[in-house]
This record gives sequence, structure tokens and C-alpha cells, in this order.
Amino acid sequence: MATQPNVVVVVADTTRVDEAFDAQVAPTLASLAAGGTRATRAISPAPWTLPAHASLLTGTHSSKHGAHAAHERLDDRLPLLSECFQDAGYETVCVSGNTWLSAESGFDRGFDTFQQMWQVFQSDNALSELVDVTDESRIKAVARELFDGDPVRNVANVLYHYLFRGRVDDGGARSTEFISDWLHDRNTDQPFFLLVNYLEPHLDYRPPERLAERFLPADATFDEAMAVPQEPWAYLAGDIELTERDFRLLSGLYRAEIAYVDEQLEQLRTVLEATGQREDTVFVVTADHGENIDDHGLMDHQYCLYDTLIHVPLVLSGGSFDDGEDLTDLVSLVDLAPTLLDEAGIDAPGARESFQGQSFHPDADTDPREFVVSEYMAPMPSMDALERNVGELTPRLTKYDRSLRTVRTPDYKLVRGSDGQRELYDIESDPGETVDVSAAMPAVADELATLLDDWLASFEHATIDETVAITGDRKDRLEQLGYLQ
Repeated sequence: MATQPNVVVVVADTTRVDEAFDAQVAPTLASLAAGGTRATRAISPAPWTLPAHASLLTGTHSSKHGAHAAHERLDDRLPLLSECFQDAGYETVCVSGNTWLSAESGFDRGFDTFQQMWQVFQSDNALSELVDVTDESRIKAVARELFDGDPVRNVANVLYHYLFRGRVDDGGARSTEFISDWLHDRNTDQPFFLLVNYLEPHLDYRPPERLAERFLPADATFDEAMAVPQEPWAYLAGDIELTERDFRLLSGLYRAEIAYVDEQLEQLRTVLEATGQREDTVFVVTADHGENIDDHGLMDHQYCLYDTLIHVPLVLSGGSFDDGEDLTDLVSLVDLAPTLLDEAGIDAPGARESFQGQSFHPDADTDPREFVVSEYMAPMPSMDALERNVGELTPRLTKYDRSLRTVRTPDYKLVRGSDGQRELYDIESDPGETVDVSAAMPAVADELATLLDDWLASFEHATIDETVAITGDRKDRLEQLGYLQ
């Protein structure tokens, strides 16, 4: 491998660890793991996209970087992993399929190229995301946006939205095509850092029919599966009822979405090999969070910190990670930043000083983690947003009006809410987190609570002066993904 390796980080958005590590669903990922390193206890610092990606790039937790539901933007107080690579002479590229991972959200720092795949032409104007809303005020907004900037590009984005995007692809194929063209054309004398977000496993599930047929029950049709309501907030409010069969159909569609992303991984690996750059590349695949498909009575990926959301896949292939062994220590996604800098031989002392993550590089002089922390700083959607969209809130919904933190050791996991509620799980004997043992084991719960408090007191927390206002086109884009504003 070259002195400074290329680094590719693929985030398979909304991908559960149990499905990702199923070779029938994701054979490419299984192949990468077989020759590389699979981290079997990788934990996301947050259960949804904005704070999880912020943690990955800053090497810090939500309390420190401040990007979460109460402040929906990554501010510029902390150095980013992309800036570290850029300062070290790397070409830096981000290809994003998720609106949260956007320039508007503050994630473009340190990237020479920042490609937003919900647009066929890159533009600050996001007209193509306005067209699904047909009330009179939005129609007027469309008319204004049409002539803002480049009208030709704006119309092209609208046509792309209507005719292509969202049918069976949320930008994944275009992302892969963009990366392929770039890899063929780039100057290979300069190493690169590439961050890719594939959105497909995110609600709504709209996989290609050819893949869905592999994972749906034998007595179900694709049309039947696609007719199942995919409305998590209406389900949570009790406004719609879904049967056990409905959830089996949704699970089949979801697995097909992961399989589709796995096909993109195979194409990325193939083009790296075809351009002679695979041998010099460390290939990382992970997820920002998982998904609930009626797990714990929930849909989507909000309002909890169960392992269905925060236990994520993590595979590293190439360079120092080609040993074919599983890494069974606890690791957090905040650990990726120092680990990848170690692999690239980049000092970045200023950034490392701000990191809360610790390197798990094979040559790093670090002890295994004793615990990891995840945070859910505020409910998303907020109770106000839910009330505007589903009507009067019942106790069934208001119980989620709280923040959550969890601390876990190799054996136990404590979940603590701002409402004073505590849940304790014996992860070793009850990986599905079905039995709360906090009453039966109060000493363990108290010990973990003290560990969490000590951790919270060990660093300076972000000071958030005001909530970021999200309006207009960006608000509409996010609501299409189920993030009610």
C-alpha cells in the first residue's frame, strides 16, 4: 500500500446490524469482512442522521458538537475529519443522498467536492424538492424559485424529481456512477478521502421489484407489499393499524433496500480495482443508525436508544485491517476519526485534542473501551410537530417527550431519560432488550448512572444560543423523509 492510503467511508443509511451482517442480504459486505476486520460491537453515538454524521466527522458526541434536534446544524467550532485529510494534501469528496448531510447543515467543510444527489444539477436552489407540495403558497414558492439562479438547471431538477428519482432509487445509482466517473478521471498521484451516504434503506422503502421478490414471503406480491402504509407517526399515534403480516412485508422491502446498497458496494469495489486503486485503499462500511420495524412497538428510528438503532455494522477492509479477524471490543463511531488518521499517518494534533474517540488501529497504544455512550438530545419529531401532523397528543405519544442517554459496558446497558426513567438490560443474556432488570439489579444501575455522570462532567458541552430555523424548501425535503418540522 502507498505511504498514504486512500480512504473510503460508506455510510449505509438506516441499516440494522442484523440485516447487514446477513450474507444472504449483503454478500459484498460479507466478502469485505471475510478478508478485513468486522467490528461486532460497534455503537452509534446517536440514533438518527444529523447527530450521527456529526459525531463521525468530529470524533465527538452530541453533547459536545451540538448538532441534534434542538440545534439542527453542525456549527464550525470543532475541526472535521475531512479538514484533517484536506490539510494533509488529500483530495476530499463527499457524495450525499441524505438531506441532513448537506451544505445547508454545515457538512461541506473540508470537502473539495460536495455532491448532493437529490439534485441532478448541483444548485443552492432546491426547487425539485418543492414540487410534491401543492397548496397555493407552495405553488407560488415554486414560481419564485424557478427563476432564482439558473432556470434551465432548476427545470432539469424538477423533471429529474418527477420522472426518475424516488421510483426505485433515492440517488444510489447516480452516486455510484458519479464516483465511478470521478475515479476514472482523477489524478492518482494524490490520495483521496471519500465519504458516501447511500439513503436507500431509509423510509419510504421502495426497492427494485427484482430484489424485493427475493425477500418477501412466498405468498406475497410486490404490489401487496408496496401497498402497506409506511407512516410511522400515524402508526405511533394509533391512527393506522398494521398487522404482523404487514410488518413481515415491510421487513422484506427493507432487506431488499439493503441488498440494493450492497450492489452499490460491489460496483465501488469493482471500479476501484479497475482503476488500480483498490490495493491502496482502506474501505470502510458502516451505518449512521438502524431501524425499528415494530421493534419495541416503534417504527422508524426515533424516540429510543435500543440496539435496533444504535448497534451498527462496521467493516474495515484494506491496509492494516486485512487480517480477517473480528474485532469484538466495544467501539463507537466517534473512534473512526482517530483510527483513520492513524492509518493515514496524519498527526492533526489540534483535531485529536478535540476528539472524544479513541483509536482502535492495530498499532494504536490504547486499551479496549470499558464503556460507550449514545445520546438522544431531544425528540425528533418534537411534540409540537407531532401535534401539528397527527392531532391531539395522548399519553401514548407524550411519554416520548424526553431526552435519553445510554451507557453500556460489555455486559450491561443503562438507558436514562430526562423524565427520570431508567432501564437496565443484561446485554449478554438478553440482546433483544426485552427485560428491564433495573429493579432487580439496582446496584448495577447505580454504578452505570455514576459512570455516565462522571463522563458528562469530563468535558465542555456545546452552548446552543438558538434553534436553527428550518423553513421553505429544506423543511419540505426533510418532511418527505419523515422528519416532521
